[in-house]
Amino acid sequence: MHVVPNVYSTLATSVLFVHAFFIVWVVFGTSFTRSRPILCWLHIASLIWGLLKELLPWPCPLTLLENWLEQRANVAPYQGGFLLHYMDKLVYPDISATTLPVGGVIVCVFNLAFYGRQAWRIRNQIEAIGASSQPRANASLVARIRTAARLIFLRGTTP
Repeated sequence: MHVVPNVYSTLATSVLFVHAFFIVWVVFGTSFTRSRPILCWLHIASLIWGLLKELLPWPCPLTLLENWLEQRANVAPYQGGFLLHYMDKLVYPDISATTLPVGGVIVCVFNLAFYGRQAWRIRNQIEAIGASSQPRANASLVARIRTAARLIFLRGTTP
């Protein structure tokens, strides 16, 4: 009978690592999305989820799952959010309950601003291509727009 609590405890630890990985992904994801558009959109979705989670009174599904698994493993689950519980103990012994959520919001807004800047640069490049071109076939204009978008959004450089 001791096997079942150990399985739940192992699963709770696994969820803890997934939770930590997700937070690292939200904070540093822009470093990994440069030439990977699918990862870029996943990161943007993660940032929006992080903002909504911090600003609205929604429970985090990973925290709920971890707490449920810890209860099944006969371990007292923690109260409050993941960040406050673990970061408070590891790094900031006397931190207020609002400091980490505010920091999380700032990080998400900063990352979203980065993506907004990239989109603004693409838009400006598209307008410049459209304004400077002579009346040409639509296929040529579309090809130039795609090239500008690839150069800016995927590689992070301007043409």
